[in-house]
Amino acid sequence: MKKIGSIVLLLVALVACNKAEENTYKVTVSVDGVEDGKQVFLQKPIDGQRPEVVDTLEVLEGKFEFTGKTETPQLHYLFFEGVQGVLPIILEEGNINVTAYKDSLNFSKIEGSPSNEDFTSFIQGSRNIRTKISDIQKKGMEAQQAGDTLTMNTLRETFEEVQEEAKAYEYDFVETHKDSYISLLVIQQMMRTKSKTTEEIAALFNSLSDDVKKTEMGNTISKELEEANKLSVGAIAPDFSAPNPEGETISLKGSLGKVTILDFWAAWCKPCRAENPNLVKLYAEYHDKGLNVVGVSLDKTAEDWKKAIADDGLEWNHMSNLKFWQDPIAQLYNIRSIPATYILDENGKIIAKDLRGEALNSKIAGLLN
Repeated sequence: MKKIGSIVLLLVALVACNKAEENTYKVTVSVDGVEDGKQVFLQKPIDGQRPEVVDTLEVLEGKFEFTGKTETPQLHYLFFEGVQGVLPIILEEGNINVTAYKDSLNFSKIEGSPSNEDFTSFIQGSRNIRTKISDIQKKGMEAQQAGDTLTMNTLRETFEEVQEEAKAYEYDFVETHKDSYISLLVIQQMMRTKSKTTEEIAALFNSLSDDVKKTEMGNTISKELEEANKLSVGAIAPDFSAPNPEGETISLKGSLGKVTILDFWAAWCKPCRAENPNLVKLYAEYHDKGLNVVGVSLDKTAEDWKKAIADDGLEWNHMSNLKFWQDPIAQLYNIRSIPATYILDENGKIIAKDLRGEALNSKIAGLLN
């Protein structure tokens, strides 16, 4: 009996030794193909800025490890000297083991903690959907070259089904992972891509566990949603002033028409430039009926901004502080991606958001015809 008791005590001691201390993480990384002495930078993402380097490590015999403390999970990146791309990793309590592949960081394995395993699962699911899309596109090109219209039509229907699957995947992941830090990353992605409405995203976020919502990223998303509510349909668009291309200060309030399209864009933004001909056509057709357009550029230089205005024939009011993503107007409107549009009535009330192409044309026609 004494012998059995001793074995039990030994097993308990071993388990205790392997268990990470509270709020402490230990990350052990194995990487093939990276020379000894090469540096690895642990980076923390900062919204709207370059990631901050928080630690510098060194590869020795294909391995390195680091430890630290964190009360809640936090997203970081590993950047390997001489290797293209970064490896995302969630730092949280536990012993985290990473098997990194130099030539394919996206396929690296991260195990040992709940968030990293959820992250791996989410990425694998996303990868499966991308593979389906890639296969359909490949078969579509083959069918097009062969003139096989029947197969092309079938593939088109299949492609639409996979697109719907892709749209539902993120939402379903959050719905089934309410205690997961990764759900915050997914929600943040939804906010950036605007794949869901602010109301839908807020409902998803509110359904998460309190522990997840209290993390650093949870607090950030909560504040962003509060700001987004101030810019929801029915709210009054915040007024602002900025220089126009001639250097004169003009305001949104002073530029309102019966209906106004507030357009966030930039000369370097290809989707914005692709949409500009549609805006030009709309403006020409409806300006006499009360349509105004106010362009807010996120350009860096006056030369690029003015040239794009001239090249695209944009004959409406323009403003810019030439501060790229740090533009105070873009920050006031919580702009994370462009093009972004708001449709305002004559009092500056928001009627609709983020409409482009035919959807924008139909909305303006309905308001002014």
